[in-house]
Amino acid sequence: MFCVAPPESETKMNVTKGGLVLFSANSNSSCMELSKKIAEDVNTTIMELLIMVYACKTSCAKSIIGVIPYFPYSKQCKMRKRGSIVSKLLASMMCKAGLTHLITMDLHQKEIQGFFNIPVDNLRASPFLLQYIQEEIPDYRNAVIVAKSPASAKRAQSFAERLRLGIAVIHGEAQDAESDLVDGRHSPPMVRSAAAIHPSLEIPMLIPKEKPPITVVGDVGGRIAIIVDDIIDDVDSFLAAAETLKERGAYKIFVMATHGLLSSDAPRLIEESAIDEVVVTNTIPHEIQKLQCPKIKTVDISMILSEAIRRIHNGESMSYLFRNIGVDD
Repeated sequence: MFCVAPPESETKMNVTKGGLVLFSANSNSSCMELSKKIAEDVNTTIMELLIMVYACKTSCAKSIIGVIPYFPYSKQCKMRKRGSIVSKLLASMMCKAGLTHLITMDLHQKEIQGFFNIPVDNLRASPFLLQYIQEEIPDYRNAVIVAKSPASAKRAQSFAERLRLGIAVIHGEAQDAESDLVDGRHSPPMVRSAAAIHPSLEIPMLIPKEKPPITVVGDVGGRIAIIVDDIIDDVDSFLAAAETLKERGAYKIFVMATHGLLSSDAPRLIEESAIDEVVVTNTIPHEIQKLQCPKIKTVDISMILSEAIRRIHNGESMSYLFRNIGVDD
């Protein structure tokens, strides 16, 4: 149980920077921990951004460019049961507040750009990650690019083609929640009865899915395995993929991702796993995680963001930043 009020006392409460106080019940420790997490939520940053944008708008700014390297709630971009599409909500709020241009990087789904009615430049981190592979992995020619699920096969294929390497796909692992019931047509539950369906209407029922045993499509024996994805947060699927690759004979395992959320106990799990190195960009601060896990390495992408800002400000073409970028990148 929580309530909010202006600060008067600091006993058993969390004081936010804006003078707002979050009181929590004292019945158990989990309640206190939850209140701390709520007080430190990403929504504080989002609200601060909206207020700043609106302030610039009301001050008659000619243009307001938002630079959001990691777009929050980007995984919530599809309908699941009767759930809301949070990415659409954020896009509407940012446009309504006064944003005139958005610079972001590696959206979870490129279709998110369609939620905005302003120009959106979705920059790519892949050139920096590819450069890291070529410069920091001496024997990368003996590597194979791995997709930890069929859903990330296109990204893996793009990396493999640019590095002229082979590709492997792990099939049969536990699927992500976003792949289940994404279109909302399963809510409310279907009831086959005379009252629910007209007697003359027979709707065919789908056969339930059965998970196949985990298999690796492609040869990884005696090779370096480089798993590529856009976001690494909950690391369970990456750890399972690493174990599978080790069993198939891979002697080194790297994980490359643009956005390193690395929340909860992800650093500890990575440190204890078969993964040799996790490489992410600095779209999200993760210095604390690096102190907990030396396997985490950072690639700086500030150069492309600063160039994008400069080009937009000077009215120059942005096409240079997207040269050789394909649909699947």
